[in-house]
Amino acid sequence: MGTNASQLEKEFGTSFPPNERYFGLVNFGNTCYCNSVLQALFFCVPFRNNVLRCSSATSKKKENLLTCLVDLFSSIASQKRRVGVYTPKKFVSRLKRENELFDNMQQQDAHEFLNYLLNTVADLVTVETKTSGAESKASDASVKTWVHEIFEGVLTNETRCLTCETVRSKDEEFLDLSVDIQQHSSITCCLKCFSGTETLCSQYKYFCDTCCSKQEATKRMRIKKLPPVLALHLKRFKFMESSQRYQKLAYRVVFPMELKLQNTEDPDRLYSLFAVVVHCGSGPHRGHYIAIVKSYGFWLLFDDDIVERIEPQAMAEFFGVAAENPKSSEASYILFYESQID
Repeated sequence: MGTNASQLEKEFGTSFPPNERYFGLVNFGNTCYCNSVLQALFFCVPFRNNVLRCSSATSKKKENLLTCLVDLFSSIASQKRRVGVYTPKKFVSRLKRENELFDNMQQQDAHEFLNYLLNTVADLVTVETKTSGAESKASDASVKTWVHEIFEGVLTNETRCLTCETVRSKDEEFLDLSVDIQQHSSITCCLKCFSGTETLCSQYKYFCDTCCSKQEATKRMRIKKLPPVLALHLKRFKFMESSQRYQKLAYRVVFPMELKLQNTEDPDRLYSLFAVVVHCGSGPHRGHYIAIVKSYGFWLLFDDDIVERIEPQAMAEFFGVAAENPKSSEASYILFYESQID
């Protein structure tokens, strides 16, 4: 670990980013899913800054997942050394106590952990906001925290009756977006398919309230409001009826460094990639997670307690593989993009 740290400092030399810390995280046997997501969120600057702002407010609070996250981020950010290894024992212990899903020695799903962590932090911040009286007149549904300000977008589910042309739409908030993938495709292609139009016919006809009967209709999902930070979850684990288990789709899916989302109300908004959580292995309960993050223009690979600098062209190694059903593969699982407008 010491050799790795000194090597990283040597590679940066005089160009080492000011006031930044690059610390690997100790793996407690099966916590790489946790470590990889924590690294991605630590290098999500608005998220990290808000967590660190909670430091003084949570110092006298009863321990919960947010106070443990604050302690973890604060401890890394305040290290005297610029590189090294940190043991997130308090955070992992609290996670296991609060959610039995993570309280075992099995490999867990990084996306499930991300979703749980963001929602839990948002809930805890909401409680704190209401307790402080800042939102005393607001209802639970209307309270928006800094977690929502960073990650929340809005989807609109539109259904159009092909007989009377009546359109019914329903909005739905999201903190991360899950998209289906295909072999030899790209993130842009996957997002176009996500927003594609589906025809409801035969036994799948839509009951139209205007017609008061089942009618053929078209259905589509579109992104109504884009978030400042877009977390894209690639649905790489598919349940196979033949084997009655989940199988990994290690499909090659190209992800760009910069991304624009068509079929939205803001198609010119430019997003830049700043973190990738990668799954290595053959299935959801087997394998390993690593994180790749961008910091001050540099790309770094975090593999638990190991931190290495990598070249931008090496990102192509994490697109996935062309061969079907490989025994082992490194493939992007969660992509984090930050808006260049907000």
